[in-house]
Amino acid sequence: MPLKLGVDVGGTFTDLLLFDEESGRQVRAKTPSTPADPAAGVLVGIDKVCRLAGVAPGAITHIMHGTTVATNAVLEGKGAKVGLITTQGFKQILHLARSWTPGPLAGWIIMVKPEPPAALEHTREAQERIDTRGNIVVPLDEEALRQTLQDLVSRGIEALTVSLINSYANPVHEKRIKAIAQEMFPTLPITASAEVLPEFREYERALTAVMNSYVRPKVASYMRNFAAQLAAHGLNAEVNILRSDAGLMTLSMAQERPVYGVMSGPAGGVAGALFIATKAGFPNILTLDMGGTSTDVSLCQDGAQTITRETTLGYFPIKVPSVDVRSIGAGGGSIAHVPEITKALRVGPQSAGADPGPACYGKGGTEATVTDANLVLGHLPPRLLGGEMALDQEAATAAVERIGHKLGLDVYRAAQGILDIVNENMHGALRLVSVQRGYDPRNFALVAFGGAGPLHANAVAKLIGSFPVIVPPAPGILCATGDVCCDYREEFARTVLRTLEQISVAEVTQIFANLGEEAAGWLEREGIPRDQQQIFYNADMRYFRQGYELPLIITLADLQTQGTAALANRFHSLHEQLYRFRLDAECEIVNLRAVALGKGASLSLPEAEMDGPSSTQALSDEHRIYFDGKFLSTPIYDRAKLRPGNRLTGPAIVTEMDSTTVILPDFTGEVDRYFNMLIRPGTTNK
Repeated sequence: MPLKLGVDVGGTFTDLLLFDEESGRQVRAKTPSTPADPAAGVLVGIDKVCRLAGVAPGAITHIMHGTTVATNAVLEGKGAKVGLITTQGFKQILHLARSWTPGPLAGWIIMVKPEPPAALEHTREAQERIDTRGNIVVPLDEEALRQTLQDLVSRGIEALTVSLINSYANPVHEKRIKAIAQEMFPTLPITASAEVLPEFREYERALTAVMNSYVRPKVASYMRNFAAQLAAHGLNAEVNILRSDAGLMTLSMAQERPVYGVMSGPAGGVAGALFIATKAGFPNILTLDMGGTSTDVSLCQDGAQTITRETTLGYFPIKVPSVDVRSIGAGGGSIAHVPEITKALRVGPQSAGADPGPACYGKGGTEATVTDANLVLGHLPPRLLGGEMALDQEAATAAVERIGHKLGLDVYRAAQGILDIVNENMHGALRLVSVQRGYDPRNFALVAFGGAGPLHANAVAKLIGSFPVIVPPAPGILCATGDVCCDYREEFARTVLRTLEQISVAEVTQIFANLGEEAAGWLEREGIPRDQQQIFYNADMRYFRQGYELPLIITLADLQTQGTAALANRFHSLHEQLYRFRLDAECEIVNLRAVALGKGASLSLPEAEMDGPSSTQALSDEHRIYFDGKFLSTPIYDRAKLRPGNRLTGPAIVTEMDSTTVILPDFTGEVDRYFNMLIRPGTTNK
């Protein structure tokens, strides 16, 4: 009986999904996160989900884990002391960066530029040089290098990065420096830039490699501790870590290249949302993942995530493949406040987190949060997690009243104001991933998940026009569902830097073939059967002499039938979509890439035939609840008792173990055959 477990560690809760691949049975659980030691919360969750499933923890065969350890190490400034070796003449590479400053005019005057993750006093130059074609111009001085390494280690570095100027063209010197360093200091973590990012642009490659070193000791320590605690619990399961591009990597790879997983949490949510929505017949979606601390939004088209080649971690641009997710400080724990200067209500980005949490959690929090506002208005039930967690109504009311007093509003109008502002914040984030990139959000469904997403999704969809709103079963733990249904993934790239006039279709095809062989070899080494292997091809394109490129998908069949014109046509179309114009200029290939995918778990969804529209069997209560300035008599439904085909007319509140869904007045909800709730405008289904 192969049991697979998806685990997602969030800022407030740890979510788990146990899946029996043979029977299709799914068991879900949710426990409070333990920020001081995330593994402790995971183990509590494993015990809980196994108890609910009636199985021993040792029966679990695979664990797919989304983690924020690397992200938190950067955001909290708690990474390792990193040494950097670069080519002679490029010692200030991280400090010069791209000469970017905020603001159109004098932004540099007020700019506070953080120190890069490898300090200048821990940066050394190697006497070597390789040109852009990969030819050795200056041989590596190994004797001087050994003295340099000895000096760096004597200064207390905890990890080492080797990033030479043209190693993407020929990594021979990087490999030699790494070998010498490993020989001299066998326990020192070492990152070679061409292994992490074999592409041109020396600053981005150096920064990405240094960031890998910066988080590597802390991530490796967590992984070792996690594996040890699993073993102590009698678990010998294979553990995979979720990558930022929604792929899976092994535990050893996660320890060696943790920078690949800096956005693993949001990636799992997008993967789960896309899986659910595609099954339901909606391959074009916007995702709204609202948790306790933040909200993550993304756009998926034609059943695929949007993958970006660069993500921002704190201040720094990290060039790793990631699901294109925008995060804002808008969560259930976001704190409402009224600044003395403006006297205008603000919500977030500060968060009450898991400890002490919102005032209604009863853990010592006193400041009004989004969760408190929902409780005051009646949108949130007085007990969460299936009744396990009681909320303090009086504490929430007192906290929101203090906000209302500063604004001259009663407690209900103050609470409504808090919700209106946080909804507008999420609306703005969704516009960034849709409207500002040439997509009409009205052509996309909105998938709502996270503990707080379904509470706000109907209101946010009303603002942006994306319908239906899809609320999957157990939306509060959809990230864990995404972890289970993700595929194994790895990328293999080569920098080309030639215009289409300078390269033939035969050369492009040959490069793709070589990259495809590397990808196939990796899939074989991972033990993925042939019938579960897939290889896709990408090209990064730009207009000649343009500063930045756009990634596009290409097939070998298109190249064979259309030649390099296939690349040009796709690039022109994509550029016009994003920027509303195209140029009559040469197109240049920057990078070619093969993406290897190995099929993961075959997750199945509960499914049933459509029943009648009546939902009276799920009616559990009726309350007077506040909506837009007035109290309305509102039915409360138990989602566990709803059947496919059942229809709900707003206003309505639907409760379940891990989340609560609000259906606004003049909207209708209907349960589809996969038990998703679809919310649309109107009092009848359209």
